[in-house]
Amino acid sequence: MLPQQLTKTLAGAALLFSATLPAQAQTKIAADDIREKMQWFADAKLGIFVHWGIYAVNGVDESWSFYNKKISHADYMKQMSGFTASGYNPEAWADLIAESGARYAVITTKHHDGVALWPTKQAHYSVVKNTPAKRDLLTPFFAALDKRNIKRGAYYSLLDWSHKDYPAFTKDSNRYAIKDDPKRWQRFQQFNEAQMQEVATLFKPDLWWFDGDWEHSAEEWNSERIRKNILDAKPAAIINGRLQGYGDYVTPEQNFPVTRPRFNWWELCMTINNNWGYQPQDTAWKTPYEVITIFADAVSNGGNLLLDIGPMQDGTIPPQQVHVLKELGKWNKKHEAAIFGTLGGLPQGHFYGPSTLSKDSATVYLFLPGKVTGDVVLKGLKNKIASIKVVGTGQSLSHKVVGKISWSPVPGLVYIQVPPTVQDDYMSVLELKLDGPVSLYQGMGGLQ
Repeated sequence: MLPQQLTKTLAGAALLFSATLPAQAQTKIAADDIREKMQWFADAKLGIFVHWGIYAVNGVDESWSFYNKKISHADYMKQMSGFTASGYNPEAWADLIAESGARYAVITTKHHDGVALWPTKQAHYSVVKNTPAKRDLLTPFFAALDKRNIKRGAYYSLLDWSHKDYPAFTKDSNRYAIKDDPKRWQRFQQFNEAQMQEVATLFKPDLWWFDGDWEHSAEEWNSERIRKNILDAKPAAIINGRLQGYGDYVTPEQNFPVTRPRFNWWELCMTINNNWGYQPQDTAWKTPYEVITIFADAVSNGGNLLLDIGPMQDGTIPPQQVHVLKELGKWNKKHEAAIFGTLGGLPQGHFYGPSTLSKDSATVYLFLPGKVTGDVVLKGLKNKIASIKVVGTGQSLSHKVVGKISWSPVPGLVYIQVPPTVQDDYMSVLELKLDGPVSLYQGMGGLQ
């Protein structure tokens, strides 16, 4: 899809949206309805993921540590006695998330271990009933987000490896085939949907971030009904792509797509080190530069970044994570115009780096990783450039067009001189104002 077409594809967006749903779930959805539903997500660009639970007590893999038999399920669950949340300050969390520049935040309401962070009325584990924290951890966090105009996101694990009626308890002792005991599976479905209804009623998430759908089919999960229940409770809610085809956007995890995903909305979820939850032995911290360049790539390709933090069991956020979020926020504040509310940038081959477009596609933003100086090159631009400025400083730069032949329709190469004095600490950004919506040459050269 050419950049100049991006603002004229509402009908195409409707088709892409319905394409993410199975045939039985597709409905005739007006393009305007889809745009309204997904627009805040498309504009948001950055979310903060929060993995917090009893796994932070011993600093082990969240749920997977017992599933993969690194630790017994009994020993894993003993961590409940050490989960205090004694240093939990949801206002400080929300301040840090706001400072990062994030427009939404997603917290683990319940991971695969089945321990809820809210006072569930179902006969199952919660931090309120089963840990020294003895309080609802979600209500004050979502309230703090509301004060800062940050959208509410609720992670919810569809599977529950600790529930007596789930058919894969630690991969062995509780295994059964649904076809052999459908009533037992029905009991689990009733429990699961009752907890989802609690989350929907108590917290009214703007975004549902499901996980764990891979163990069962859409029919077994009853994904269509789950989606309907969510939208009945809040029609504007959006759902990630882990509901066996009944979601609104795709969610690649940890690994960045090499080519732009074909779906209209997507989000890269990624950790600040190598693990989702707090693990003191994991010191493989990503640097602010690495996070910023990853974020720029995601935005350039029309997506979002959902960057994860893992608080300690007492609710304290490790200083390395605080540092990354603060530095990311400093960069975002300086370059806000080039990031938030923009469109994905130029196709590959036109510029050797990330780029974004204004919504009218008459402004191109070029991101310069690695403290670039000297000439940078833009290829195939048919437009005339009205001005070039450094985002965040307003300094004007000059450019030179090389190789333009007067009688040929093929545009020349645009060379922009970038002096050392304009370098950002992490990544400089240039703003190119054009004479109209961006128009690109994509031919073979010569007389074409």
